[in-house]
Amino acid sequence: MAGTGGTGAVTRSTLRQQIADALRDEVLGGRLRPGQEFTVKEIAEQYGVSATPVREALVDLSAQGLLDADQHRGFRVHEYSAADYRGMVEARSLITEGMFQALVAEGMRQADDPRALAALAAVRRRGEEAQRAASAGDLNILIGYDLRFWRELSSLFGNTYLCDFLHRLRVQSWVCTVQHLRRVSDLRGQLWSGHTELVDALARRDADTARAIVTAYNEHALALIERLDAP
Repeated sequence: MAGTGGTGAVTRSTLRQQIADALRDEVLGGRLRPGQEFTVKEIAEQYGVSATPVREALVDLSAQGLLDADQHRGFRVHEYSAADYRGMVEARSLITEGMFQALVAEGMRQADDPRALAALAAVRRRGEEAQRAASAGDLNILIGYDLRFWRELSSLFGNTYLCDFLHRLRVQSWVCTVQHLRRVSDLRGQLWSGHTELVDALARRDADTARAIVTAYNEHALALIERLDAP
């Protein structure tokens, strides 16, 4: 029956996304290490599901640049270099520069609109959580809140394509950095925590300060990763 087939397709699609999200979290959490290899069968057995949604999830993560596919050996976690990270930062900067200018010009999408004010307040609360995690050196909590912070902030721009692209870049950036940061025993004071300052600058329509905050963030992050990546 058509209805039964439709439900099955939705279920499989949902399972595919759940597996992709779980594996992405495994990579971000450092439980799947750069260069680590695995097969569709191994992942299917680990999660107790069939091979089809697992294969689809792994293909999705490969398309996002998080995994490398090998026709004969399965998949492995992609290994990023410090040079890769520099390229990601440059790409992120191009997006945020245009986004900040547009947000400032539009007054954060009508700053007197109650819905816009509520959205901005929500972004700031997310930033506060990210700052607390950064100050405490809690990398796992920081990654989750930081990704949500940037996704919600970029959504105020109103362009879903740029929002999705920036989110993908930020996920890749974190995948690249965690392999280095997890070697540091104490990250307190070493992680960027300027989230609320950035929101406040944009709320004031101060593009110059917003740009300076992000530039300082990028320079700090690049210096940290290049130092940790040095032989």
